[in-house]
Amino acid sequence: MQDLLKGVLRGDQRSIARAISWAERQVPQARVLLAGLYPHTGQAHLIGVTGSPGTGKSTLVNQLARAYRQCGSSVGVIAVDPTSPFSGGALLGDRIRMRDVAGDPGVFVRSMATRGALGGLSRATFDAAQILDAGGYNVILIETVGVGQDEVEIARTAHTTVVVEAPGLGDDIQTIKAGLMEIADIYVVNKADRDGADQAVRALEAKIDLDRATSAASAPTQEQTWEPMVCKAIALDGTGIAELVTAIKAHRAYLVKSGRLKEKEQDRARSGLKALLSQELLTRFLSRLEPGKLDSVLFSIAARELSLHEALEQLLTDR
Repeated sequence: MQDLLKGVLRGDQRSIARAISWAERQVPQARVLLAGLYPHTGQAHLIGVTGSPGTGKSTLVNQLARAYRQCGSSVGVIAVDPTSPFSGGALLGDRIRMRDVAGDPGVFVRSMATRGALGGLSRATFDAAQILDAGGYNVILIETVGVGQDEVEIARTAHTTVVVEAPGLGDDIQTIKAGLMEIADIYVVNKADRDGADQAVRALEAKIDLDRATSAASAPTQEQTWEPMVCKAIALDGTGIAELVTAIKAHRAYLVKSGRLKEKEQDRARSGLKALLSQELLTRFLSRLEPGKLDSVLFSIAARELSLHEALEQLLTDR
């Protein structure tokens, strides 16, 4: 245990990979390891990258990793993939995603399966970010699957949330339709060489202007707030990546100067603790049920003899 902890703290990638595997498998030693690593966390900038499928998030993350490496930062990448219904593992592999930085000792890439977690992000995703932080990675990029409620979860996990959009996906602005305007710190209109890119930028900027006016009218305040930025990029050839990195760094500076970084950390702690409580309480509750009780209740639900709410009440009271 101590050897593994020391290995993570000195940035040994084999140790980091093993520690993340422990977290994924929820082995008993993982909790002790994470507790030992926790005092050494809090230095990394966590950047969430999300958006609709087909917007080129993986290519953008690849380019961001390269750009941060050129700035001298070490980069951890957590790619959250849908869970395979057969194997239970992530459907996409690390090397498929990050070919350009493969072999770079300053980059660590890990695909994480959602495993059916509420919101699309598994508990292991949070733990992996903590492990990479303790391992000395300055920047941690978390790419989500881009469907379901994972966008909301990533906003609670990351310091900076980047929402990726692309023209030609059926709607002018997928993000407005999906309700992502509330969580984005930075928008990227990727594939900006396609028709409709400028229209997408204008639509986003108009929505941001409208939100600003509405907010000022309803709750005028002198408090410093962050106004989402809109960037254009062509991730395939790296166009606009430098400007995106500048925008991300500007948001980080805002968080520090305004005190919002501490608030973000408190939000992350609250979200993480609630997730742990939910998981642990459910595990303990199920372990204390009489053998066969859960299967019996499930059978009654399927037979329409019990509603879900009636089944819940029965499980809670019939102990």
